[in-house]
This record gives sequence, C-alpha cells and structure tokens, in this order.
Amino acid sequence: MTISGIDESQLKAARVAGFTCLFTTATVVFANFGIHERLIVAGNAAETARNIMAHERLFRISITCDLIYCAGLVVLLTALYVILKPVSRGLALLAAFSRLVYALMWVLMTLNLFDVLRLLSGADYLRVFEADRLQALARLDLSASFDAYYVGLLFFGLASTVCSYLWFKSDYIPRALAAWGVISSVWCAACTFVFIIFPNFAKVVNLWWFDTPMGIFEIVLSFWLLFKGIRTPLVQ
Repeated sequence: MTISGIDESQLKAARVAGFTCLFTTATVVFANFGIHERLIVAGNAAETARNIMAHERLFRISITCDLIYCAGLVVLLTALYVILKPVSRGLALLAAFSRLVYALMWVLMTLNLFDVLRLLSGADYLRVFEADRLQALARLDLSASFDAYYVGLLFFGLASTVCSYLWFKSDYIPRALAAWGVISSVWCAACTFVFIIFPNFAKVVNLWWFDTPMGIFEIVLSFWLLFKGIRTPLVQ
C-alpha cells in the first residue's frame, strides 16, 4: 500500500473553503431570517412596502450581506476546484461551473432587491403609477427572487452531488460523510427539478426538506475542512 500525497495548495484551499462556507452561510442566514423575515409580510404588499421604507437602512444591510454571500460563493467554488481537481479535472470544473450558476442566481436576486427600493423610492417619474400598484410591483420583485433561488438550487444540488462524489472517490474526508453528501445532494436536485415542473409537489414534500439535509452536510463538511483539513488518501 502506497500513500498518494497532497500539495500545500490543497491544504490551504481546504481551510479557505471551510471558513468561507461557514462565514457566508452565517451572513446569508442573518440577512434572510434576521432581516427579511422581519420586513416582508406574506400576502400584504402594502405592509411589506411600509416596513421596507421605514427600515431602508436595514434592508440595504441585507443587500450587502447577500453580496458578501455571492462573493463568498465564488471564493468557495475556486477553493473546491483546487482541492478536487487532482481527482477529476473535468468533474471539478463541472461542479465549479454549476456553483457559479447558483452564485449568478443570487446576484439576480440581489438586483431584484434594488428594484424593490427603486419602485418604493417615490421618485418623480414613478408618480404616474398609483401607490398600490407600485407596492404590488415591489412585491412581485420579491417573489421573483423565490423563483430565482429554486432555479439556482437545482445547479447547487448538481454541484454538491459532483463534489460529494469526488470527496468519496478521493478519500480526503470520511467516506460516510461524503456518502451523506451524495445522497442529500441528489435528493435536493431531484426535489427541486420536480418542484419546477409540478409546483404542487411542495404540498407533498415541504420546501424546507429540499435543501436542509444538503445544507447540514455543507456545514459539517466546512467544520471538518476548517479544523481537520483534508487527509492523505491511501492508494492500493
């Protein structure tokens, strides 16, 4: 039995990937559950509009958090590519591209938030529209972010599936953890694909269950990479 070495760039990339994923996840969770949940009122466009304009600075902070998350996704996909490229360059590139599509969907979602502020700004050129119509259009932009997220999630599920397979194949992390990643990622991608075709699927499987198992895997993996790093695989 011989030992296949790993280089210094992979070790550094593992730490970067672990830290980046944990930091950006905390940032986006704060933005969406700490801010958006407070401001957005389901089924009430007028109240949502009033909340956003009354707390515009807070809403802009949430936009900044989303931009940090987008930048973090690019750093993360780069780090993962560096780690997994020796296992399979083609598959690592596929995973990086798929995660980039997910990042671009988050950029689109962030641009929608700027549109919301523009519609509610009270600018002179908007006075030809009634207030309730502007509020409805603003709420429409917020809803569009929901669709963009699930389009992106399909590619995120694909990226995570490929990465998890490469983790399993490489033996850089425990194979049980990698197998969990494969299963949870395939589940996420499959559920999202079905949901896009059949929206009522959300009544069968709650939306929270689409990506929660995969999200837990990503967090556990990030802690492992940050504190344990990647291990040298044994090759027969």
